Amino acid sequence: MSESSQNQTPKRTPLYDQHHKAGGKMVNFAGWDMPINYGSQVKEHKQVREDAGMFDVSHMVVLDFKGKDVKKFLQNLLANDVEKLKDSGKALYSAMLNENGGVIDDLIVYYLADDFYRMVVNAATRDNDLKWINQQATDYDLTLTERDDLAMIAVQGPNAREKANATLSDSDQKLVSDLKPFFGVQIGESFYARTGYTGEDGYEIMVPNESASALWNALIDNGVSPIGLGARDTLRLEAGMNLYGTDMDETISPLAAAMGWTIAWEPEDRNFIGREALEKEKQNGSKEKLVGLVLEDKGVLRGHQKIVTEFGDGEITSGSFSPTLGKAIAFARIPTEAKDTCQVDIRGKLLTARIVKPPFVRNGKALI
Repeated sequence: MSESSQNQTPKRTPLYDQHHKAGGKMVNFAGWDMPINYGSQVKEHKQVREDAGMFDVSHMVVLDFKGKDVKKFLQNLLANDVEKLKDSGKALYSAMLNENGGVIDDLIVYYLADDFYRMVVNAATRDNDLKWINQQATDYDLTLTERDDLAMIAVQGPNAREKANATLSDSDQKLVSDLKPFFGVQIGESFYARTGYTGEDGYEIMVPNESASALWNALIDNGVSPIGLGARDTLRLEAGMNLYGTDMDETISPLAAAMGWTIAWEPEDRNFIGREALEKEKQNGSKEKLVGLVLEDKGVLRGHQKIVTEFGDGEITSGSFSPTLGKAIAFARIPTEAKDTCQVDIRGKLLTARIVKPPFVRNGKALI
């Protein structure tokens, strides 16, 4: 979060009053007044892993791109290739890079038509993202519209889709029930996408601002519990999902952020921004890698703690206690040669951690 966003009066989502009614503890997150929890972060975490919970993610930025040059533009802008998207509603995860191969932001882009794509980017990077996108778009025939008229609710958990579907008519239930993972569909004025940030099944629902509270209350009536940003962070960490500004930023390439799978190297003549720098890094070999850690001793893993290996030092980027595993877990950037185990400097004491490949948990099951 930028210092300027901390100093400004936080913005409020259309669901602000609902958070207060539910007893949400509000904090300034990326310039927005958001609920960190509604009482117990661990209870909320387990609610999503075992049943169904919902998050207000209306602070996320929805961008609609339209015009005859949209696909060509996005093929240049993104490291992943939107040419892969053939069916309406199909989504793609990608990084948007600078010329040095650093990650400006990570995002999801949806193909809705040949001349219409929708992108969802992070709230904390909004200003920088829009500035970069507009700089790159000058030679392309397209229009960019920020959809600040839309709120977004993420409904996640093993029972999330069933409970969310119960708020819809029979005909609309059929439309969303047929959705495959990483697909979205327009339902009236709302957009339902089978995506998420927790490692569980569910939807991310974009709904007109004026309809957000009604949907939120309907979901509560169907047994979906409000969940704060605290549990969202431990859920995404268990699920092996990076957090922008913590696990990656403009100085870190996708290759050093365990995001190599999001780079589309083929076709070779697609010269996306940052490609040349990534090719050099790939040829020379990355000196660092992002891995998972499981603490074998008792202790708490936190960001910026020092990692000690026989090949050199590293650093934890994200760390927390895992309610599902009952152990401390983390992401860490360490020398590429390091494997098996390392040591974490916690208040001057070196504790042993196992080096693993995330995710730690997926669909409620421990993978480590």
